Amino acid sequence: MRLGRERLEALRAEITGELHAGEELIVTHWVARRGTALAVSARYAELRKYFSEGFLRDALELGENLCMDEERELALKCRASAILPLGEGGVLAGLWKMAEAGGVGLSVYLRKIPIRQETIEVCERLDINPYQLQSQGSLLIGAIHGDLLVQELQNHGIPAAVIGHARKGNDRLLYNQENIRYLDRPKRDEIYKILTDKGEEAWQG
Repeated sequence: MRLGRERLEALRAEITGELHAGEELIVTHWVARRGTALAVSARYAELRKYFSEGFLRDALELGENLCMDEERELALKCRASAILPLGEGGVLAGLWKMAEAGGVGLSVYLRKIPIRQETIEVCERLDINPYQLQSQGSLLIGAIHGDLLVQELQNHGIPAAVIGHARKGNDRLLYNQENIRYLDRPKRDEIYKILTDKGEEAWQG
Protein backbone atom coordinates (compact mmCIF):
# COMPACT_ATOMS: atom_id res chain seq x y z
CA MET A 1 0.00 0.00 0.00
CA ARG A 2 1.46 3.32 -1.12
CA LEU A 3 1.71 6.32 1.17
CA GLY A 4 -0.63 9.26 0.77
CA ARG A 5 0.63 12.44 -0.83
CA GLU A 6 1.31 14.35 2.40
CA ARG A 7 3.13 11.47 4.06
CA LEU A 8 5.16 10.82 0.92
CA GLU A 9 6.20 14.47 0.76
CA ALA A 10 7.21 14.38 4.44
CA LEU A 11 9.25 11.27 3.75
CA ARG A 12 10.99 12.85 0.78
CA ALA A 13 11.86 15.85 2.95
CA GLU A 14 14.08 13.57 5.06
CA ILE A 15 16.18 12.67 2.03
CA THR A 16 18.59 14.85 0.09
CA GLY A 17 17.90 14.00 -3.56
CA GLU A 18 16.20 10.84 -4.83
CA LEU A 19 17.20 7.25 -5.42
CA HIS A 20 16.89 5.86 -8.97
CA ALA A 21 16.87 2.34 -10.39
CA GLY A 22 20.35 1.08 -11.20
CA GLU A 23 22.11 3.10 -8.52
CA GLU A 24 24.13 1.48 -5.77
CA LEU A 25 23.45 1.74 -2.05
CA ILE A 26 26.23 2.69 0.37
CA VAL A 27 26.28 2.73 4.17
CA THR A 28 28.86 4.75 6.10
CA HIS A 29 30.39 3.68 9.42
CA TRP A 30 28.65 0.82 11.25
CA VAL A 31 24.90 0.53 11.71
CA ALA A 32 23.21 0.55 15.14
CA ARG A 33 26.03 2.37 16.94
CA ARG A 34 23.79 4.59 19.04
CA GLY A 35 21.32 1.79 19.63
CA THR A 36 24.09 -0.47 20.86
CA ALA A 37 25.32 2.13 23.33
CA LEU A 38 21.80 2.83 24.53
CA ALA A 39 21.06 -0.88 24.97
CA VAL A 40 24.24 -1.42 26.99
CA SER A 41 23.45 1.61 29.14
CA ALA A 42 19.95 0.28 29.84
CA ARG A 43 21.02 -3.30 30.59
CA TYR A 44 24.59 -2.90 31.84
CA ALA A 45 24.22 -5.01 35.00
CA GLU A 46 22.64 -7.87 33.06
CA LEU A 47 25.22 -7.74 30.27
CA ARG A 48 28.11 -7.60 32.75
CA LYS A 49 27.34 -11.24 33.62
CA TYR A 50 28.36 -12.24 30.08
CA PHE A 51 30.84 -9.62 28.86
CA SER A 52 33.96 -7.98 30.24
CA GLU A 53 34.02 -4.35 31.32
CA GLY A 54 36.38 -3.59 28.44
CA PHE A 55 33.97 -5.08 25.91
CA LEU A 56 31.04 -3.10 27.33
CA ARG A 57 33.11 0.07 27.45
CA ASP A 58 33.89 -0.35 23.75
CA ALA A 59 30.18 -0.88 23.06
CA LEU A 60 29.27 2.29 24.95
CA GLU A 61 31.86 4.26 22.99
CA LEU A 62 30.07 3.36 19.76
CA GLY A 63 27.52 6.01 20.72
CA GLU A 64 30.13 8.77 20.60
CA ASN A 65 31.24 10.98 17.70
CA LEU A 66 28.10 10.55 15.59
CA CYS A 67 28.57 13.67 13.45
CA MET A 68 28.13 12.95 9.73
CA ASP A 69 29.08 16.32 8.22
CA GLU A 70 32.29 15.16 6.52
CA GLU A 71 30.79 12.13 4.80
CA ARG A 72 27.79 14.17 3.68
CA GLU A 73 30.10 16.72 2.07
CA LEU A 74 32.10 13.98 0.36
CA ALA A 75 28.94 12.30 -0.91
CA LEU A 76 27.69 15.56 -2.38
CA LYS A 77 31.11 16.24 -3.90
CA CYS A 78 30.95 12.80 -5.56
CA ARG A 79 27.48 13.59 -6.90
CA ALA A 80 25.52 11.15 -4.81
CA SER A 81 21.90 11.11 -5.93
CA ALA A 82 20.31 10.44 -2.52
CA ILE A 83 21.47 10.86 1.08
CA LEU A 84 19.54 9.83 4.18
CA PRO A 85 20.81 10.02 7.77
CA LEU A 86 19.90 6.76 9.48
CA GLY A 87 18.12 6.91 12.83
CA GLU A 88 14.97 5.41 14.33
CA GLY A 89 14.20 1.95 13.01
CA GLY A 90 17.77 1.37 11.90
CA VAL A 91 19.11 0.57 8.46
CA LEU A 92 16.00 -1.39 7.41
CA ALA A 93 13.79 1.63 8.07
CA GLY A 94 16.21 3.79 6.09
CA LEU A 95 16.19 1.42 3.14
CA TRP A 96 12.40 1.34 3.07
CA LYS A 97 12.18 5.13 3.26
CA MET A 98 14.65 5.67 0.43
CA ALA A 99 12.97 3.10 -1.81
CA GLU A 100 9.47 4.39 -1.05
CA ALA A 101 10.46 8.00 -1.71
CA GLY A 102 12.09 7.05 -5.02
CA GLY A 103 9.41 4.59 -6.09
CA VAL A 104 11.98 1.87 -6.74
CA GLY A 105 12.75 -1.69 -5.71
CA LEU A 106 15.86 -2.89 -3.91
CA SER A 107 18.29 -5.76 -3.74
CA VAL A 108 20.20 -5.60 -0.44
CA TYR A 109 22.71 -8.07 0.99
CA LEU A 110 22.56 -8.19 4.79
CA ARG A 111 26.03 -9.69 5.09
CA LYS A 112 27.49 -6.61 3.38
CA ILE A 113 25.99 -4.14 5.86
CA PRO A 114 28.84 -2.88 8.09
CA ILE A 115 28.23 -3.75 11.75
CA ARG A 116 30.50 -4.06 14.77
CA GLN A 117 30.99 -7.35 16.59
CA GLU A 118 29.99 -5.65 19.84
CA THR A 119 26.61 -4.83 18.31
CA ILE A 120 26.07 -8.38 17.08
CA GLU A 121 26.88 -9.95 20.45
CA VAL A 122 24.87 -7.47 22.53
CA CYS A 123 21.85 -7.82 20.26
CA GLU A 124 22.05 -11.61 20.34
CA ARG A 125 22.13 -11.56 24.14
CA LEU A 126 19.18 -9.13 24.38
CA ASP A 127 17.23 -10.79 21.54
CA ILE A 128 16.86 -7.67 19.43
CA ASN A 129 17.41 -7.11 15.71
CA PRO A 130 20.50 -4.92 15.07
CA TYR A 131 19.20 -3.94 11.63
CA GLN A 132 16.14 -2.33 13.24
CA LEU A 133 18.11 -0.54 15.95
CA GLN A 134 18.82 3.18 16.19
CA SER A 135 21.59 4.02 13.74
CA GLN A 136 22.38 7.69 14.21
CA GLY A 137 25.90 8.34 12.95
CA SER A 138 25.51 6.47 9.65
CA LEU A 139 24.39 7.66 6.23
CA LEU A 140 22.54 5.68 3.59
CA ILE A 141 23.63 6.93 0.17
CA GLY A 142 22.51 6.23 -3.38
CA ALA A 143 25.10 6.73 -6.12
CA ILE A 144 25.89 5.59 -9.65
CA HIS A 145 29.49 4.57 -8.93
CA GLY A 146 29.26 3.19 -5.42
CA ASP A 147 32.75 1.71 -5.33
CA LEU A 148 34.33 5.05 -6.22
CA LEU A 149 32.40 6.81 -3.47
CA VAL A 150 33.37 4.12 -0.95
CA GLN A 151 37.02 4.53 -1.94
CA GLU A 152 36.80 8.30 -1.51
CA LEU A 153 35.21 7.91 1.92
CA GLN A 154 37.83 5.39 2.99
CA ASN A 155 40.59 7.70 1.79
CA HIS A 156 39.29 10.15 4.40
CA GLY A 157 39.20 7.53 7.13
CA ILE A 158 35.44 6.93 6.94
CA PRO A 159 34.34 3.27 6.86
CA ALA A 160 31.80 2.55 4.13
CA ALA A 161 30.49 -0.32 2.02
CA VAL A 162 28.24 -0.98 -0.97
CA ILE A 163 25.35 -3.10 0.35
CA GLY A 164 23.15 -3.47 -2.73
CA HIS A 165 21.40 -1.53 -5.45
CA ALA A 166 18.09 0.00 -6.50
CA ARG A 167 16.05 -1.75 -9.18
CA LYS A 168 12.96 -1.14 -11.27
CA GLY A 169 9.63 -2.25 -9.87
CA ASN A 170 8.34 -2.56 -6.33
CA ASP A 171 10.17 -5.65 -5.07
CA ARG A 172 12.43 -4.81 -2.14
CA LEU A 173 14.49 -7.90 -1.44
CA LEU A 174 16.84 -8.73 1.42
CA TYR A 175 19.37 -11.48 0.78
CA ASN A 176 20.97 -13.40 3.64
CA GLN A 177 23.04 -16.14 2.04
CA GLU A 178 20.47 -18.54 0.53
CA ASN A 179 17.52 -16.86 2.26
CA ILE A 180 15.52 -14.12 0.56
CA ARG A 181 12.76 -12.05 2.14
CA TYR A 182 10.87 -8.87 1.41
CA LEU A 183 11.68 -5.61 3.16
CA ASP A 184 8.73 -4.69 5.35
CA ARG A 185 7.41 -1.26 6.20
CA PRO A 186 9.36 0.11 9.21
CA LYS A 187 8.39 -1.19 12.62
CA ARG A 188 8.98 0.31 16.04
CA ASP A 189 12.67 0.63 16.85
CA GLU A 190 14.05 -2.43 18.65
CA ILE A 191 15.47 -0.31 21.47
CA TYR A 192 11.99 0.14 22.92
CA LYS A 193 11.83 -3.56 23.72
CA ILE A 194 14.41 -3.03 26.44
CA LEU A 195 14.58 0.69 27.19
CA THR A 196 13.76 1.83 30.73
CA ASP A 197 13.65 5.28 32.25
CA LYS A 198 16.76 4.39 34.24
CA GLY A 199 18.60 3.41 31.09
CA GLU A 200 17.59 6.59 29.30
CA GLU A 201 18.81 8.71 32.22
CA ALA A 202 22.13 6.87 32.19
CA TRP A 203 22.51 7.47 28.47
CA GLN A 204 21.85 11.20 28.85
CA GLY A 205 24.62 11.29 31.40
